[in-house]
Amino acid sequence: MRDFSELSEREVLALAIGAEEEDCRIYMDLAERLREEFSASAQMFMEMAEEETEHRRKLLDLYSEKFGQHIPLIRRQDVRGFLSRKPIWQLPKPSIEDVRLLAESMETETKRFYRLAASRATDVSIRKLLGDLAEAEQEHEIRADAIVSKNLTAEVRHGEDAHARKLFILQYIQPGLAGLMDGSVSTLAPIFAAAFSTHSTHAAFVVGAAAALGAGISMGFAEALSDDGSLTGRGTPYVRGSVTGIMTTLGGLGHTLPFLIPNLHLALIIAFCVVAVELAIISWVRWRFMDTSPIRATMQVALGGALVFATGILIGAG
Repeated sequence: MRDFSELSEREVLALAIGAEEEDCRIYMDLAERLREEFSASAQMFMEMAEEETEHRRKLLDLYSEKFGQHIPLIRRQDVRGFLSRKPIWQLPKPSIEDVRLLAESMETETKRFYRLAASRATDVSIRKLLGDLAEAEQEHEIRADAIVSKNLTAEVRHGEDAHARKLFILQYIQPGLAGLMDGSVSTLAPIFAAAFSTHSTHAAFVVGAAAALGAGISMGFAEALSDDGSLTGRGTPYVRGSVTGIMTTLGGLGHTLPFLIPNLHLALIIAFCVVAVELAIISWVRWRFMDTSPIRATMQVALGGALVFATGILIGAG
């Protein structure tokens, strides 16, 4: 890689041409990724891509006038100081806010590039050329703000953010909550049954670990096979299955780990406290994301946990 200060005016201009073309392709890729679910933002990025195409045309005209027809291939990744970005197709499905932040970082970087290039030019005509480019980029930033204002009104932005939140709930919160509830509640009975029947923390830990891992695998596969997400919008089955399986395992292991303590009474007390925390977290998630009242969410979760817990004690004590 070369330092930016080592580039000639010709190389700087060639770099700018390549950068404008790359930015245009990025905006077009973003528009394609957003078209189905966020049409207003997709239109915004298409218009920004058109602006980049126009800038590239002006740069090509200026370059051919100054340096001829051959343009050396100089890319941003070949020059120190530029941010390294993965291609859009390599990124997981980004949120609408992630996309907006990406576009903002691109605009900021390009503006700084042109200003630095103009400040380092020594030839009067080249300095004027680079100054024109910096001014054009400033104009592009103003037009981008205007495009955002036109396409993303407060009402549209609110609607897109609400839609993004709905997708987040469908793809992550619901599978994770289902797994956490199953892991935290369903494993109570075998763990405490083993603890009260054997009076051995080791036996309780083995049963709890087996129940948690088995439930995690079972719930993960069940969620992944429930649907492919193409019609429900719940995301890929691999992600949903992984989220559900991991949260199920964590929910079961939470009140299993205290049984690593040799003292049975101390292990039971700590396990009771862990169960209370798990049920409180489940109630909070149901209230925060599932529009369930706090009292109703707490009562539902507490009732289910109490019934399973009592079942485990009755079986273990019998």
